[in-house]
Amino acid sequence: MVQPWTLLLLLGLALCSASHAYKEPKTFNYEQGVVKELSHCPGRYCGRTRLENGSWSACGACERGLRRDNRSACVECHDEPEFYDVLYLGFMGLLPLTFHLGCIDAAAKRRTFTYEVIALYGSAILEVGVAAVVTLLVTEPIGSFNIRSCKVRKLADWYPLLHNPNPNYEGKLHCTQEAVYPLYSMVFVFYTLCLMVMLIIRPVLSSKLMPNRGKSAIYSALYFLPALIVAHAIAAGLIYYSFPYMVIIMSVISNAAHFAFQLDQSMPGLLKGCVRDVRNLVILLGHWGLHAYGIIAITQLTEGVLHGSLCALVPLPALFYILTSRFTDPSNIG
Repeated sequence: MVQPWTLLLLLGLALCSASHAYKEPKTFNYEQGVVKELSHCPGRYCGRTRLENGSWSACGACERGLRRDNRSACVECHDEPEFYDVLYLGFMGLLPLTFHLGCIDAAAKRRTFTYEVIALYGSAILEVGVAAVVTLLVTEPIGSFNIRSCKVRKLADWYPLLHNPNPNYEGKLHCTQEAVYPLYSMVFVFYTLCLMVMLIIRPVLSSKLMPNRGKSAIYSALYFLPALIVAHAIAAGLIYYSFPYMVIIMSVISNAAHFAFQLDQSMPGLLKGCVRDVRNLVILLGHWGLHAYGIIAITQLTEGVLHGSLCALVPLPALFYILTSRFTDPSNIG
């Protein structure tokens, strides 16, 4: 049995070690307010802007298109998007297009392509294309398809709101800014334009081609486009670093789901359906294209021959499903 004096001794030793381990927090000394000479600012994103009289502003958020350098000066970004950034923007453009095509196909409820369905497909592609072109033209430099950007360095660059410093606990400095300019804001512009262009073009076309069923595809877009905006606002950084894997996983799952809805689950039936049915062939090629897009995004083709050869694996999920269909056919169970 432990004696009381032993417990007191152990408690005393713990308090002594804690008191020796405790250290006074270091204070962060920085010049507050406007300064004549550039001085350091606390935090990761707080910087000073050069004023017209030659002095420097108080520590705060840099203006749009500017980012803090190593000396805490807000300097204009002149980087160009990297290959991975371009692929990310392409993925954000493919999302609404894929949802549009899926909603149109679900609303049509037809197993073959018709003139009406193809026309609505073309309308969706036109809407997304127009929105993408206008987004590029209104992004600096305005009127050009080139983009002036700030290079993405880490995940925290997407969430500067979570890194506002509170030096010496004297008050929080609000330095929230678009550190990944314009990769964050231009996606909001793109989604908004997608919605506006769709509301201008699609209702007229749907009323003539599919008066009853065409409306549901429009209503679906009024739900998934705002949902994409909210998802981008919250998880843009996570999407940026994980979209290649998301593309591959979603393409494999979608490809398996497409084959699962085929009436004939035999190996010859699935093979014939891919070749004879134009709709099935187009959907299959679309899945292959997405799968190849994910492989390119992961590898970024840094080793051209080796990474390019990986695209030969694109048909593998479809072939695996077809070859193993006899083992997973529900009619064979029992």
